[in-house]
Amino acid sequence: MILTGLLLPLPGALSTDTGSPESGARSLSHLVYEYLGTEDPDRASLLLADILRDPRADLDTVGMMIKEGRPYGMEPIGVQPGLPVRVRDHNYRYGLFVPPSYRPTKEYALVVCLHGAGFTGDTYLERWQTRLGEDYLLVCPTLVQGTWWSRLAEDLVLETIHAVRSRYRVDPDRIFLTGMSNGGIGTFLIGVHHAARFAGLAPMAGGLDDVLFPFLENLRHTPVYLIHGLNDQVMPVELSRSVAKELTRLGYPVVYREHDRVHSLAGGHFFPREELPDLVAWFGSRRRDPVPKRVTVVRDATHLMAFAWARIDATDRIAAFTERLIDRQDEAIVNRVYARLDAEVMAPNRIEVRTRLVRRYTVFLNQKLVDLAKPVTIVTDGHVSYEGLVVPTVETLLRDARLRQDRGMLFPAMLTISVERGS
Repeated sequence: MILTGLLLPLPGALSTDTGSPESGARSLSHLVYEYLGTEDPDRASLLLADILRDPRADLDTVGMMIKEGRPYGMEPIGVQPGLPVRVRDHNYRYGLFVPPSYRPTKEYALVVCLHGAGFTGDTYLERWQTRLGEDYLLVCPTLVQGTWWSRLAEDLVLETIHAVRSRYRVDPDRIFLTGMSNGGIGTFLIGVHHAARFAGLAPMAGGLDDVLFPFLENLRHTPVYLIHGLNDQVMPVELSRSVAKELTRLGYPVVYREHDRVHSLAGGHFFPREELPDLVAWFGSRRRDPVPKRVTVVRDATHLMAFAWARIDATDRIAAFTERLIDRQDEAIVNRVYARLDAEVMAPNRIEVRTRLVRRYTVFLNQKLVDLAKPVTIVTDGHVSYEGLVVPTVETLLRDARLRQDRGMLFPAMLTISVERGS
């Protein structure tokens, strides 16, 4: 049942503009939020020009507006099955649960749950909405046949998160991805490519092909909670054991839970309710670190997008995934020919970067990483590749915020570096 809350006035909203300084500040905030939210690139360009002309649009003011997020009105609460979401010019569906106590002024954690083969997001919604309590929003997208290892699945999950965040106040540092069976595979695959978006991953009875193990390095700051049945006859338990072993070897945070219970219908391929309290407690204890001092990025040629405060822009010839990622394993995939970048703030205003098969990269900077009032030194593969000031601007802040749609990651400065051929 969907319960519709009362329509409340947006905090600070007025019906008229009085011309006062406060109303001027509100007008600027409306421009900023419309710029961040519009899907029309031409409209975005006009809004950006208006913002940059406004004398009140300084870095501190605009940065605070983005960080706090726009005011939210009251939206429907309760169980909401079959909601539409548009991906690649096609309509898909997701189920959503919003706790009855939801208030648009409070930050809520979001759990994204991926169903297994033969199920839908709505059936998982029914199972999970009673498990999480009042502090979580729950969203369960539907993908026919549960093919969560495809690029379409990535797009669907990211667009679903965006759809929920456009209506409800979600804490950007408490978004979790979980899934069972095929959904567990999708949790691994989507999670490793977009790890910087999530506070944690909880794959259940899933697995990861060993040619994709290098992407586990992306999980340096994204803890993993693995659950698998010892008697699983569908997904052998060794799949999760091998991932847990690799994460432990890397020194990354991982919890591995292996149960020996057997379900009358599903055998060992299920999520026992006895495991639920510990998992929910784990969700409650996790928060994303949006700007860690060190990031490690491993990419194939089809995933060259920003990852926290780093981005691989150009590479030597590396593996390129198909629409279904690794359905055709060519020589580059079999040999794990991926680009890798490891960047770390080693001292105040000194960043050291190590690369493999990278020709050009970008670092995104803010005051949490470096003092932007002082010169910054970038060392790439042992060579000083930049030394000087990096100027923060409102335009850089806004453009990057619009691309990321993540108010927990704000970067007013960026620097693109070409890697020397001898590196």
